[in-house]
Amino acid sequence: MASKKPLVVVTRKLPDPIETRMMELFDARLNVDDHPMSKTDLIEAVKTADVLVPTVTDRIDAGVLAQAGPNLRLIANFGAGVDHIDLATARERGITVTNTPDVLTEDTADMAMALILSVPRRLAEGERLVRAGKWGGWGPTFMLGHRIWGKRLGIIGMGRIGQAVARRAKGFGLSIHYHNRKRLHPEIETELDATYWESLDQMMARMDVISVHCPHTPATYHLLSARRLKLMQPHAYLVNTARGEVIDENALTRMLQKNELAGAGLDVFEHEPAVNPKLLELDNVVLLPHLGSNTIEGRIDMGEKVLINIKTHADGHNPPDRVLASML
Repeated sequence: MASKKPLVVVTRKLPDPIETRMMELFDARLNVDDHPMSKTDLIEAVKTADVLVPTVTDRIDAGVLAQAGPNLRLIANFGAGVDHIDLATARERGITVTNTPDVLTEDTADMAMALILSVPRRLAEGERLVRAGKWGGWGPTFMLGHRIWGKRLGIIGMGRIGQAVARRAKGFGLSIHYHNRKRLHPEIETELDATYWESLDQMMARMDVISVHCPHTPATYHLLSARRLKLMQPHAYLVNTARGEVIDENALTRMLQKNELAGAGLDVFEHEPAVNPKLLELDNVVLLPHLGSNTIEGRIDMGEKVLINIKTHADGHNPPDRVLASML
């Protein structure tokens, strides 16, 4: 007799090939119209599900997990970041949490590099000008930006994505610097021609471009505080494709308004999907709707990892992408 398929509740619409396979393998409840689930919806889901498949838009906090039924034993997150899940409470309740690491590295690094290029060269500002019909033709001093060749790039968080950005940036002639909890192996430093800074403050004060690639944890909340942002030089640029909460967004906005920073490229926001309305008024900022990992290939790769994690867990084995207690 075939064993009962686990009841899997998926909180958002996933790529069609992944949803099809989900239906084949499990007793799946899909979110056909892709509406973001309310807290009430999430509570109802955890009461009945064997497996919950949330995304970054779902706040799986202690209040939600307190209502979880006895059958919920796996949260198979569709995404690498897990700051939206209360990992401590999940662990206390015996719920395994998995994520989808390694598949978003190149896509996110591409987006970071795009912002590193577009902000100093004023690409978004120029595109808006053309669309508005306000371009009067080429001029020798028209919309001058800054070259990035020969400039110093400071990377905050030198994990997989940070290193992928460094490889790209090196090809564009940027000098690579980084701050990380742990220094990289000398072979990797040599490969990237990267300079390590133990002091984030000292690095911030000397870079032409800062790119953020650390996760959002209690330790990194407002890592780039008002005080630390003020260490940056007025000609410098800030790029963030990690998590909005890492930066004090109000402080950043004030500095950009006063031209205390040359510009910023933001793919993530502190209170997304809400965006500080004052940022919307600024020409020296490129604003994107959290597109860092948005490729068809990446989304399918993420979904396949979710499937593997659920199937492995259902078969009684430890899933390959468990989020361990060390991440708390």
